[in-house]
Amino acid sequence: MMNSGIVYALLAGAIWAGVIVGPSLLPEFNAVLISSARFALYGLFSLLVALPFARRLFARLSRSDTLLLLRLSLTGNVLNYALLGAAIQLSGVTAAALINGMLPIAITFQGRNDTGSLPINKLKLPLLMVFLGIVSICIERAVQTASDVPLTSQLLGIACGLCGVVSWSWFATHNSRYLKQSAFNSHEWSTLLGIMTGGVAVVFGAAALLLFPNLIPSGIEPGRWMTFFWVSLFLALCGSWLANGLWNACSRRMAASLSGQMIVFETVFACLYGFIYTRHFPGVVELASIVLLVGGVLWSARRHQVPGVKLDQPSC
Repeated sequence: MMNSGIVYALLAGAIWAGVIVGPSLLPEFNAVLISSARFALYGLFSLLVALPFARRLFARLSRSDTLLLLRLSLTGNVLNYALLGAAIQLSGVTAAALINGMLPIAITFQGRNDTGSLPINKLKLPLLMVFLGIVSICIERAVQTASDVPLTSQLLGIACGLCGVVSWSWFATHNSRYLKQSAFNSHEWSTLLGIMTGGVAVVFGAAALLLFPNLIPSGIEPGRWMTFFWVSLFLALCGSWLANGLWNACSRRMAASLSGQMIVFETVFACLYGFIYTRHFPGVVELASIVLLVGGVLWSARRHQVPGVKLDQPSC
C-alpha cells in the first residue's frame, strides 16, 4: 500500500504544477506585485480560518516559533515566489519549471543528516535517475520551445530560478525538521504560517512600492485587474493554503531525504498539464523522462522502507 505521505505529496505537486503558470498569465504585472497579492490573500484567509480558535492557538506560540515562522514565510513563500515569478517572466515557464525540478536533489542533500534520512551514498542511484529525468526533459523542452528571448533575460531568469531553489529547499528542510517535533499539528502550523506570510507579504509589498513606485502598471484595463485578482485568489487558496497543508502532512510522515524528492511530482504534473493544454501525446523522450523521474522517487521510497526507518508519524 502506498505510503500516506506520498499521497499527500502527490496531491500537493498536482496543485503546485498549476500554480507555476500563474505569472505567465499576468505578463504586464511585476512578479513582486503578484507574490505580494497572493500571500496577502493567503494570510487573510488563514486568519479567517483561525478566528474560532485564534486565542488558544496564539497562546501556544513561543518566541522561537514566531521567529521560525518569520523565516519560513520569507524563504518558502514571499521571496521564493517572487524569484520564481521573475524566472518565469524572464526565461519562460518551461525553463523555470525545469530549474525548479532540481529541488528534490537540493532538499535531499540539505536533509541528509536528519533523523530517519538515509546517507546520500545509499540514494545516489535513485537521485541519478531523477537527475537524468530532469535533464532529458530540459533538453526536449529546449528544442521544442526555442524562442527569441534575449540571452541576458534568460540568464537573469535562470539566476532567479536557482536562487528560488536555494530559498525553498532551506524552507522545506527546516519546516520538515520542526514539524516532526512540533506541538502543533499540520493544519495549525499551516494556518500560523499563512497568517505570518500575509503580514510579511503586506510589509514586503509596501516596501517594494515605496522603493519602486512603478511596480503598479499604468493603463491596465479593469478586466485585466479582475484577472489579476482571480489568479491571485487561486494562488492563495489552492497554491498556498491547501497545497501547503498537504505538504506539511507529507513532511510530518517522511524522512527529509525522502520528502524532498516528493516535490518531483510538481514537475511531472506540469508536463502532464502541458500535454493536455497542447493536445499532444508525449514522445519517446518525454515518456522516458517521466519514467525516470517517477521511478527514481519510488525506488528511493522503497529504500526508506527498511527496519528502523518509520515513515508514517502519528496522525495529526
